[in-house]
Amino acid sequence: MERLVEAVRRGDPDAVRALLEDGADPDTRAEGLPVLCLAVAAYDTPVVEALLDGGADPLRPLPDGSTPLTRAVDGGAHLLTYALATSRIPLSAPARADMLARARRWTEAGAETELRRVTGLTGPVERIRVVDDEIGWWCEQLTLGGTTVRDEHGAILTSMEQRYGIRTPFDELVDRALAHPDRGHVVWSDVVFTLGRRLDEETWQWTRDLLNHPDRLHRLLAAEILLFLILGDPLKGGDPFWERGRELVPWAEQEEDPEVLAALLNAMTHDTAPEIEAVGLSHLTHPDPRVRALVPDTLERSEDGRAQVRPESLAMVLTLARDEDSGVREAACRWLGHYRGSEPEVGDALIALTHDERQEIRIDAVSGLAHRDDPRCVEAEHRIGPRDPDQPFDERLMDVWRYQRRREDADGS
Repeated sequence: MERLVEAVRRGDPDAVRALLEDGADPDTRAEGLPVLCLAVAAYDTPVVEALLDGGADPLRPLPDGSTPLTRAVDGGAHLLTYALATSRIPLSAPARADMLARARRWTEAGAETELRRVTGLTGPVERIRVVDDEIGWWCEQLTLGGTTVRDEHGAILTSMEQRYGIRTPFDELVDRALAHPDRGHVVWSDVVFTLGRRLDEETWQWTRDLLNHPDRLHRLLAAEILLFLILGDPLKGGDPFWERGRELVPWAEQEEDPEVLAALLNAMTHDTAPEIEAVGLSHLTHPDPRVRALVPDTLERSEDGRAQVRPESLAMVLTLARDEDSGVREAACRWLGHYRGSEPEVGDALIALTHDERQEIRIDAVSGLAHRDDPRCVEAEHRIGPRDPDQPFDERLMDVWRYQRRREDADGS
């Protein structure tokens, strides 16, 4: 059993799974606690999942009255709590109520306040920012007197309420998100995701009305929720707001905050109304590159998703392909690579972009040339340069090969 404890301590989920398959007890104890508690304390989601798959009990009562699940809730471990709460048969009503009550207490008090109450200490709190490399969101980790928590309790509460069919009031969820005023924070992100799945007219109207708020953070939150509402639910196949991005035009025309404006434009681009293109083109020279980068996606598209652009609109995209900001050039390059019009200047612009300083843009440009069946893609491919071996394989790197196979097949026939 010591081998299982060691594997858990060093964070090796593969070794944990192998040992469990060989008969190790998933509820093995270390220092009087199940090894599952060690993994929870380390915020080690892969190891927790391995132990749960092997039969570890997330509700095993511990001497202090806690369980692995309640420890995850108190520790502010969003994904761990979800894994522990959903790994076995549905939670009993008392266990569910206790989990929600704990999450609500931490959420309403605030992580630091509740941490001080639990520890009884008044000294300085050590804070570090923890980023989830896979998902991209972040949280703050707080440590006081040897006790560590993360400020993800609002996300635990929000996701568990959603899971158990509790329709938390719109304003309460907005306040919950704004307690962590950063669009990359896990609580903000979870609120956006939760409200963005309420595909009803009431939520649409409330969210759209939030765009009138004088505070930019309220408007930014609204714009992000509107994007999810427009995208709909891909699993259930519902997207009732897909063509209602045009309703956001008045707000996009008057929005002065660049981050909010960019989020609004991003939400609007999924609609095909011509007035959206007009709004986008009006920001061609916007000082913020995040806004300029969204201009190509506002152009009107045909029913099959291909762009149908006027010469003056295409000229503006070609201008953006020469923008000083690499993010803007990348957006223009991606759009040009998917454009199927026969204008020769499109291919010429892509050729120019194969000389860009950024490899991602060079790859996009070569891929676009190949998709356009432009023979210049073969020579341009050599300008991509060697790829970082630690990067995952990029399918775009096969596009020139596919172009050459198409040519060979055509010549053979």
